[in-house]
Amino acid sequence: MRLTRYALLLILLLVSVNAEQQAAPAGSKCRTGPLDLVFLIDSSRSVRPFEFETMRRFLVNIIRGLDIGPNATRVGVIQYSSQVQSVFPLGAFFQREDMERAIHAIVPLAQGTMTGLAIQYTMNVAFSVAEGARPLQAQVPRVAVIVTDGRPQDRVAEVAAQARNRGIEIYAVGVQRADVGSLRAMASPPLDEHVFLVESFDLIQQFGFHFQGRLCGEDLCTDGTHGCQQLCVSTPGSFHCACNPGYRLALNNKSCSVIDHCEEGTHGCEHLCIKSDGSYTCGCRKGYALHLDQRHCTVIDHCSFGNHSCQHECVSFPEGPRCRCRQGFDLQPDGRRCQPRDYCNGIDHGCEFQCVSSGSSYRCICPEGRQLQADGKSCDRCRAGHVDLVLVIDGSKSVRPQNFELVKRFVNQIVDFLDVSPEGTRVGLVQYSSRVRTEFPLGRYGTADEVKQAVLAVEYMEKGTMTGLALRHLVEHSFSETQGARPRAQNVPRVGLVFTDGRSQDDISVWAARAKEEGIIMFAVGVGKAVEEELKEIASDPPEQHVSYSPDFSTMAHLLENLKVNICPEEGKGVTELRSPCDCESIVEFQGSALAALGSLEQKLTQLTARLEDLENQLANQK
Repeated sequence: MRLTRYALLLILLLVSVNAEQQAAPAGSKCRTGPLDLVFLIDSSRSVRPFEFETMRRFLVNIIRGLDIGPNATRVGVIQYSSQVQSVFPLGAFFQREDMERAIHAIVPLAQGTMTGLAIQYTMNVAFSVAEGARPLQAQVPRVAVIVTDGRPQDRVAEVAAQARNRGIEIYAVGVQRADVGSLRAMASPPLDEHVFLVESFDLIQQFGFHFQGRLCGEDLCTDGTHGCQQLCVSTPGSFHCACNPGYRLALNNKSCSVIDHCEEGTHGCEHLCIKSDGSYTCGCRKGYALHLDQRHCTVIDHCSFGNHSCQHECVSFPEGPRCRCRQGFDLQPDGRRCQPRDYCNGIDHGCEFQCVSSGSSYRCICPEGRQLQADGKSCDRCRAGHVDLVLVIDGSKSVRPQNFELVKRFVNQIVDFLDVSPEGTRVGLVQYSSRVRTEFPLGRYGTADEVKQAVLAVEYMEKGTMTGLALRHLVEHSFSETQGARPRAQNVPRVGLVFTDGRSQDDISVWAARAKEEGIIMFAVGVGKAVEEELKEIASDPPEQHVSYSPDFSTMAHLLENLKVNICPEEGKGVTELRSPCDCESIVEFQGSALAALGSLEQKLTQLTARLEDLENQLANQK
């Protein structure tokens, strides 16, 4: 009857131990020198209970043959299946009795075979200083012995390579049906000395002697034949060469060559790397000083020397100090003195009427009788006078629905700069195509918001372009008192604005002339295929003030400024009541206006005086 895989392995190891005990005197131990040794024992469900008991005895016998101690061999034991469990770490026990008790207390995990996970744990945890491994600079060999009975259920090649790169020497021991490819992927080179597969009784004693010889071999670094140029590191039954800091092992694995950190780019210097024999130092470019970490560079603070002569602030740069002025001042050509900035000169301030520099900024002002708008730049031109304005918009098929929405938005932008009220500007809207429709008359809405809501609610008519018919409707109906226009006796300007995108399908000349004869100030706005001759015929003179054109609907916004300037009446026009300047009420009103004007002038004079005092103080400080 064939023995199971674990039985074979355990017999093999027992024979190995017994062979050593027979060859050595009683009480002698395997003198390996300092060694950190970790066993990774497969306790998956394929391992039967009596096989695991044999494994316990194997571990106990191996430990009894080692020179255990904090400065000799340290031993750790890990069992794994689908998870990893540390039986005891390297730094837990230095007495064999304590190790034996911990081994006898192991309860098999009896799950899968996650060998890669166990190697990862061994590399990151078991061989850490916190778990009792000695630090790498102590150059104590680290040996891991993996004993498994089957194929791993996870990847082992990559994690085993990482472990070997960290200096861990790996022995892979397989029992009978263990996967040879996995064993070779895990083990350290040379593979013939680190891979063992127990298949028959013929190999048991050979394996035992080989393993024991590797583990307890002599220190080959002491006989002087190793050939290492700088350092020889002893490992069980073997050795390897190493180099001093700043040197790298050559391809012959014996000689050492200087590492040129500057050329390889591994120096970490921020600016300059200066190489020396086996080492390097960091340097800095001109204008910089080396930081305390001997790698980074900081700008030399030239301003701290106190000889910069800057009027306001000094700023250090690698090439030297530079002067900087506080906000609201400009640096003079001498590079040291500062002068108050004139924000209105040399910048696009955007003020419609006048720009006034003020401290560290500027502000816009408007002429008397006009108010500054919310944007802080433009002046409200329509507050001083009143207008009856009727907008006539083209709703023909050529406009198209999406462009008609842009037209309505354009109309509302015109409304935004009007003082819409029953006593101020009144607005009416007419749409035309093959017919004409009054959307709302002059007298219907008393606020700009009401007008804009009504404009947005207008529905697109489509069909033809009867501009002449629309002009007739404007003259005969839109400016009648029944439609909300104010009586002519009040001298309120009547303004018509015709919006079109193409040639009229009827004659416009008669009613265009009639509109102007009736005293209506006519504006014409054309878009796209609008005909210039028709626009000029519709508009009042001079054409440059009353005709506007845009190549497409998306760029109409630029027409607003021209319309704002020309639609709003000039100061003094559009009075709603004519009174004698000799009336008592007129005299009182004039007196109040005069006093208000004097108060405004007095306030401006005070501000000007304060400004002059500020300038005088600045000149005094510069001397």
